[in-house]
Amino acid sequence: MARAAADQLPGPYDYAMFLGLKDRSWSRLISSIERGLPYGALEHLQRNTGLDPDAFLQWIQMAPRTQARRRLQGRLTAEESDRLLRAARVFGRAVELHEGNRAAAVLWLASKPRALGGATPLEVSRTDLGAREVETLIGRIEHGVYS
Repeated sequence: MARAAADQLPGPYDYAMFLGLKDRSWSRLISSIERGLPYGALEHLQRNTGLDPDAFLQWIQMAPRTQARRRLQGRLTAEESDRLLRAARVFGRAVELHEGNRAAAVLWLASKPRALGGATPLEVSRTDLGAREVETLIGRIEHGVYS
């Protein structure tokens, strides 16, 4: 369903826009992940983050040779798609934290907040549990809880 007004609150899966995905319903996102996202989604997120290609591949846990194979195949595996969507979710939350400023979000993702024990949000969010911790930290920061 299309949004009626531009000032409407963002939807819970709007971070999928960073992958270039138009449909942001949870059921269609799950289907897309299970089918494997198109390779272009990876390129779309990498461009949106502006991360160095090597840092980006480390974040989504993909070897350069695997990336080259997926480029030729045109599609990611379900597991790779799930990791890519997780990265988009974390990036989306960081962008929200920085009020739409993507560059500030990337700087924060590469910083070492004390609450993460000296690790960067990029490093921690390589796993689902770590991504949830980063999202929890963002929520605490948004609510003014010392982190």
